[in-house]
Order: sequence, then C-alpha cells, then structure tokens
Amino acid sequence: MKVSVDQSRCQGHTLCAMIAPDSFVLDDVDGHSSPVNEVVPADQEDLVREAAHSCPEQAIIIE
Repeated sequence: MKVSVDQSRCQGHTLCAMIAPDSFVLDDVDGHSSPVNEVVPADQEDLVREAAHSCPEQAIIIE
C-alpha cells in the first residue's frame, strides 16, 4: 500500500499524525502533513487507513 498527502488540500489539522504517528510527519512551519515513507509498512496499514478516513479535508491518498 502507498500513501501520499495532497498538500493543496491539507490544512494542518494534525489528526493523521495523532492517529498514525509512525507514518506521518508534520511541517514545523504550517503543520501540514507528509508521509514518513511512500510505502506503508504492513503493521501500519490499518492506522493509515483510519487516518485517511479521519482527515477532514480528505487530503490523504491511499493506493
């Protein structure tokens, strides 16, 4: 599974990093999220899916 964050949609709500802290990192300036790795480790897939479903801006893209 691959994950990315649409930077034009991300508003820095930080929910993804709270739900899946090992998979998302927040920008120090604006709080926007980026994936730690494009390829999600198998043990993190459920948390990344939960983070994507919880994103108010629907900015997390899973392939």
